[in-house]
Amino acid sequence: MQRRSFLKKAAFGVAAGGTTLAAPVFAQDAPTLQWRLASSFPRSADAIYSGGENVAKFVSEATGGKFQIRAFPGGEILPALGVLDGVQNGTVECGHTASYYYFGKDPALCFDGAVPFGLNTRQYNAWVRHGGGLKVLRDLFAKFNIVNFPCGYTGTQMGGWFRKEIKTVEDLKGLKFRTAAFAGAVLMKLGVVPQQIAGGDIYPSLEKGTIDAAEWIGPYDDEKMGFHRVAPYYYFPGWWEGTLQVSLYVNKDKYEALPKHYQAVLDQASALATNTMIATYDAENPNALKRLIGEGAKLRAFPKPVMDACYKAAKDTYAELSAKDPNFKKIHDAYMGFRDHEIPWFRIAEGSFDQYMATAAK
Repeated sequence: MQRRSFLKKAAFGVAAGGTTLAAPVFAQDAPTLQWRLASSFPRSADAIYSGGENVAKFVSEATGGKFQIRAFPGGEILPALGVLDGVQNGTVECGHTASYYYFGKDPALCFDGAVPFGLNTRQYNAWVRHGGGLKVLRDLFAKFNIVNFPCGYTGTQMGGWFRKEIKTVEDLKGLKFRTAAFAGAVLMKLGVVPQQIAGGDIYPSLEKGTIDAAEWIGPYDDEKMGFHRVAPYYYFPGWWEGTLQVSLYVNKDKYEALPKHYQAVLDQASALATNTMIATYDAENPNALKRLIGEGAKLRAFPKPVMDACYKAAKDTYAELSAKDPNFKKIHDAYMGFRDHEIPWFRIAEGSFDQYMATAAK
């Protein structure tokens, strides 16, 4: 009897940071709820799409099936880039998306997803969970009637697929490049013509020549999309995404109406989905990259002069946006202050170890 009680309490997994989270024993009169979750991602991109499905799975398991969430891929019940609007106005109770899709609504939202030359996965997780980041982001999302939860990290992304090599800054001029809006704002300063296209529409756009290049995520997801068949040059790093933090959006009114223990379950489920996504990408990307190279992908690093020009353009863009919007500046300063605080430590320990192992372990 004691063993069954222990197992019931320990049924729920491990959240980010390694803390064991126990599922509460729910009363018989705990409410039965059925929610819908709209994703921005296609089902074919299973590593990132599964973040929303995992939240639904973990919530159901932790509540004995009383709290059910059904996940829908991008475009099925809401447009892939319409998740924020759908959650804000209550069309759906929750969504799984990337906040940089909504640069046009408020550029500061990108600090909840990814910004150029920003934090990596470890640093982002630290800022949000232990460095005050979640508070400033929750304050921002309150005006959209949304409660946001970190719900996955992709790791540092690749720089995308190109029909032609990028050897100089001049090669960027006139390039029609599918990328996130913030990166697009930076690249426009270098002559790029940015295109914001939902994931499921990238391949046909490349195939038809509507765009010249596109970035998506990294080898595991990119392989499934088949981009290497129409744009062979595969560049790195994706400097606009040192990582992407994917988010669970919950309608604020619906969230506040939940019992406290259901609110806690959502938080725990998002943390567990985060760990699962990190592990999936780290485990799957190496083999996917090998397969892509074997199928003809041509791996290239962005030349340093190109990286330097992009870095300068990014700093100029941050300065312009900060001058226009005090709230953007407030979040920018908090985010970049944390980044600059972390980099020396990472350079000493993580960086030196990684650099040595990259040459020693062959």
